[in-house]
Amino acid sequence: MDFPTFLLVIFSALLIYSIVQIYNYRARKWSKLPPGPFQFPIIGNILELGRNPHRSLAELSRKYGPVISLKLGRITTIVIFSPETAKIVLQKHDLEFSSRTVPSSGGALGHGGYSVAWLPVGDQWRKLRRICRERIFSASKLDLSQGLRREEVRKLRRHVAECCETGRVVDIGDAAFTTSLNLMSATLFSTEFARFGSDSSAEMKGVMRGVMRCLGEPNLADYFPVLKWADPQGITRRARVYFEKMFAIFDGIIDEKLKSRGGIERDDLLEALIEINRRDEAELSINDIKHLLLDIFLAGMDTTAATVEWAMTELLRNPRKMSKLRDEIRDIVGENKRMEESDIQRLPYLQAVVKESLRLHPPGPFLIPHKAEAAGLEINGYKIPKNAQILVNVWAIGRDSAVWPEADSFSPERFLDGQIDFKGKDFELIPFGSGRRICPGLPLACRMVPFILGTLVGDFGWEIENSMKPEDLDVNEKFGMVMQKEIPLMAVPITKL
Repeated sequence: MDFPTFLLVIFSALLIYSIVQIYNYRARKWSKLPPGPFQFPIIGNILELGRNPHRSLAELSRKYGPVISLKLGRITTIVIFSPETAKIVLQKHDLEFSSRTVPSSGGALGHGGYSVAWLPVGDQWRKLRRICRERIFSASKLDLSQGLRREEVRKLRRHVAECCETGRVVDIGDAAFTTSLNLMSATLFSTEFARFGSDSSAEMKGVMRGVMRCLGEPNLADYFPVLKWADPQGITRRARVYFEKMFAIFDGIIDEKLKSRGGIERDDLLEALIEINRRDEAELSINDIKHLLLDIFLAGMDTTAATVEWAMTELLRNPRKMSKLRDEIRDIVGENKRMEESDIQRLPYLQAVVKESLRLHPPGPFLIPHKAEAAGLEINGYKIPKNAQILVNVWAIGRDSAVWPEADSFSPERFLDGQIDFKGKDFELIPFGSGRRICPGLPLACRMVPFILGTLVGDFGWEIENSMKPEDLDVNEKFGMVMQKEIPLMAVPITKL
């Protein structure tokens, strides 16, 4: 190519770029959309997402403000970065923004049409939420299954004690996953799904992580809905395989429950669901039960394990905080006593550690996407188009120095006054969401996470594998539906207390 031709190509490219920039600016100004970065033709802002979208979009908010607009392929997306704007979406306009954007993979086996997480607000959704609230996650129902969870935590304690005696390293995330899997299966089914280090645990972990990857992986079929039928990356096909595996497990357990009716009654939650089905199948079919169980497992498994692993990571990086928590547990629970679920309310520093870990490392860096039900809704004076996808970046809110002093420091003490909680009323800390779409499994999470963490810290001393310095411990994230540690936390229990 000769030099004049080269100059012509460069000039043409710059001209096209300038025209598109002007079009973008005028389109935003005319439509009163929130500000945002330049949108490329066809792909829009997909390239802005990067490897860790929660971080890259937080960087954009520093330039464009607490609410920005993006174009992800064909999907208009509004991203929220502050407690004030989150409150507008999740409280002031709760109903108008209560619908969901269902990912293509979430629709595998028709799950999007049954899921309490993705159903639109309507009679079916209200019915399932009521069942969750009254029959599954009420305090009285969870109290009945408390003994089952106590037994599973006892097995965790025994596993760690064996590692302590033999000097073996503990994969904290894997141990927390196995325990949360068994806590969940005990609460739901009165049965144990896995044992520490067993093939069954590894298989179930593979299925659950596979599902979460499918739901969290960037999918061209979501950015360009015309491609849904083709499933170009095969993500929906993989999700279908994982869903089928989970449903096969549920089918076996439900069939066994139905055959044993009239025998020994268990205090598990599946019994309550089957009882509803037995009285009125129109209210809750067996298919409804399977999809609801899938929702509960997806919401509770990896999130619990990841939260425990992140909390242990921060405590190992801050030995004084670890000692302070251990001293509280020993002082309040007793020197030679084992912690119980009922002790959690008497352990304010343990609760503060959980809150601080959720602030720094929310299990889902974005809440499940909401969707604008009507045209003309406003956020901070900006017009939100109908069917726009709404993302709330709870990771960015938790790291906002305008909200949190020393925002990047692990300091549970900030929560000891008890004024801020994560139960949906304080928009500075909403890892489980807020409003009518708040996670229905929150009451169970409030028991499982501190129970596992308190047992690990209260009963054992710990050191980092290979005598690594605390400040060198890796805290890099691996983005997904659940934010995992990039490098698993490996620690050695050194004393049995």
